[in-house]
Amino acid sequence: MKKIFITGALGQIGSELTVKLRDIYGTDNVIATDIRKNESEAAQSGPFEVVDVTDSKTMIEVAKKYNVDTVIHMAALLSATAEANPVFAWNLNMGGLMNALETARELNCKFFTPSSIGAFGPSTLKDYTPQDTIQRPTTMYGVNKVAGELLSDYYYHKFGVDTRGLRFPGLISYVTPPGGGTTDYAVEIYYEAIKNGRYTSYIDKGTFMDMMYMPDALNAIVELMEADASKLVHRNSFNVTAMSFDPEEIAAEIRKHIPSFEMSYNVDPVRQKIADSWPNSIDASAAKEEWGFKAEFDLAKMTADMLEKLGK
Repeated sequence: MKKIFITGALGQIGSELTVKLRDIYGTDNVIATDIRKNESEAAQSGPFEVVDVTDSKTMIEVAKKYNVDTVIHMAALLSATAEANPVFAWNLNMGGLMNALETARELNCKFFTPSSIGAFGPSTLKDYTPQDTIQRPTTMYGVNKVAGELLSDYYYHKFGVDTRGLRFPGLISYVTPPGGGTTDYAVEIYYEAIKNGRYTSYIDKGTFMDMMYMPDALNAIVELMEADASKLVHRNSFNVTAMSFDPEEIAAEIRKHIPSFEMSYNVDPVRQKIADSWPNSIDASAAKEEWGFKAEFDLAKMTADMLEKLGK
């Protein structure tokens, strides 16, 4: 990667990924794009262009303007938001992905887009979900992710586009506020623990989901994109994970730092149904074997870091 074009650069992952890539590859070599500009570091620290990913003409024009060699497509609606507006989610998530893939094909770019544990469904094996298994999601977000995995594979086999991707679990960050994902309770709980000393979870106790701290997620993207292509077997849908916990476990870990922290429940049936359709834990052995994936943060280490950073 030498000249990188990022869509959704102001989103949950994109806002931090943009800054990290500029630190690694140089400020002027990472072109951030999003539907609008704001005052964030990602928007202000280097080249930024307003790009609607459903506008293929503008996307290709901007990518050509900067002579990019890598497209990282992050623009998408997240799970709960997509379920509330499924038609818009299909048009944005799939239309944007197609336009990004076409941009990569036309300019002969390497390509990355994330998938998710949402690509699995209630008929998938729940514990240590394998890399290759049945995928029958029951949400629009999940349908989008499965279709995106297949579409990326198609562009690799049909057109030779060097496509790569990761199936992310829930991502936890102290930088970007929650953005409409089912796993966002695991982000909100830290904010509320520090601000108010209590949290009301919309996900029920006993609901286990895979999670990852954002620094590990960002490192995984860079490592996969820099990996030797000849060693990649799966390419567009590597399982990656760092930990699996339920709301009670994360609350218990927070109490080690804030003993008075209180947890209650008001379960959201929509998000709970989505969570119940996802794995309890997934098997990331393919990512470890093919390009050396390794997560540094477990629940204890992440909790200590989140509370320290947010406390400041």
